[in-house]
Amino acid sequence: MSHTPIFDRALVSKYDFAGPRYTSYPTAPQFHDAFTLEDYRHAAAAGNATERPAPLSVYVHIPFCDSLCYYCACNKIVTRRAEKAARYLDYLKREMALQAELFDDRRPLTQLHLGGGTPTFFSDAQLAELLAALNRSFRFAEQGEREFSIEVDPRTVTPERIRMLHMLGFNRLSLGIQDFDPEVQAAVNRVQGEDEVRALFEAARAVGFDSISVDLIYGLPLQSVASFDATLTQVIALRPDRIATYSYAHLPEMFRAQRLIRPEQMPPPQRKLELLELTVQRLTAAGYDYIGMDHFALPEDELTRAREAGTLQRNFQGYSTHADCDLIGLGVSAIGRVGDSYSQNAKALVRYYASLDAGRLPIRRGYRLNDDDRLRREVIMTLMCHGHIDMARVEARHGIDFEDYFAEALAQLGGHVADGLVTLEAHRVVVKPRGRLMMRSLAMAFDAYLGPRQRGLFSRIV
Repeated sequence: MSHTPIFDRALVSKYDFAGPRYTSYPTAPQFHDAFTLEDYRHAAAAGNATERPAPLSVYVHIPFCDSLCYYCACNKIVTRRAEKAARYLDYLKREMALQAELFDDRRPLTQLHLGGGTPTFFSDAQLAELLAALNRSFRFAEQGEREFSIEVDPRTVTPERIRMLHMLGFNRLSLGIQDFDPEVQAAVNRVQGEDEVRALFEAARAVGFDSISVDLIYGLPLQSVASFDATLTQVIALRPDRIATYSYAHLPEMFRAQRLIRPEQMPPPQRKLELLELTVQRLTAAGYDYIGMDHFALPEDELTRAREAGTLQRNFQGYSTHADCDLIGLGVSAIGRVGDSYSQNAKALVRYYASLDAGRLPIRRGYRLNDDDRLRREVIMTLMCHGHIDMARVEARHGIDFEDYFAEALAQLGGHVADGLVTLEAHRVVVKPRGRLMMRSLAMAFDAYLGPRQRGLFSRIV
């Protein structure tokens, strides 16, 4: 099966409607505050009781940023007060100690990801303290079996600091570039030069980082096909192992920071299609494999190998490897997935601190999956990660008749079939090259919760 997408502008435009990114199923709007700490403890205990407990993955959310990027919709706190980081680190250590009590120490921590905000708002000493606390709370996997990654704002670090991050134990680096064009950078208040980014790449490669990824955003103010083509040329020359190209969702009524973007500088809707087409053409021509959604990777990268091995997964950071891990979320607003449950911490710092002051985990909402959820999650994630569904395999695992159980979903795919995006053949649903870019719209057919009101909660597919 070909994984390289075919860009058909008319079809991409036709299916450019709002829909989930399916970093979870059910998706976050289904999370509710009736989910309790006892539900979470039950999920952790169930995982411990299995014959071969799943290894652990930990996500740490560090919300602080020195300055405001106007496009940003993340949960962040803009401040220059370094003492806030020290207090937050203290609470993180309390939280991880409470979490560690729930998980069997036979379960190694194989994946760690620091996101934000700006994780490098923490000093090197604070990052070292964080890792030491994690190592006391959880059993780190052996050195060669770890994926420890950190998101980096290139404006906030030097080559010397990149070397220090590697010494601390990080072996994967994610750099937020977004766009190299100076006018675009000024319009979103994120100015950084190509030379300083290249110096960070050189430092990371010199010390032996296993993987370097970059984030780009298309649809930003003042972007043109010519300007973004220049950015892609610069990025391709750096040769990162992975590239994530996100579609900018301009929602100033929801995110105050976006109100600082001048409306007259926003590109017309048709421009986003042009930028997406350009991105797909340039990156695939440069030898990058299309993983799915907005992710590209070199053929030798672990993300590509995981897709071929059938171990590719989606979580709250996008596509990832190690599908067998339970994910623990640490920090304000962090989301975890443990067994058949999802959980999210308090979104406000004051509530996060108050819970930990009371000696309890700061989980505020979540969801426990039922049998139908588990079935649909498997179908949707298999489609999103591997581009096909083996009906017979699903039937054997869940004791259903696929065509009968999903009759409504298969009927909804009729238009996609007619447009050549997907085929239904020999008990298989197979995504065609023209359908690769519309994967979210295909998965939506299997979503039991997606009514008209729900759709308005999500970004557009393109």
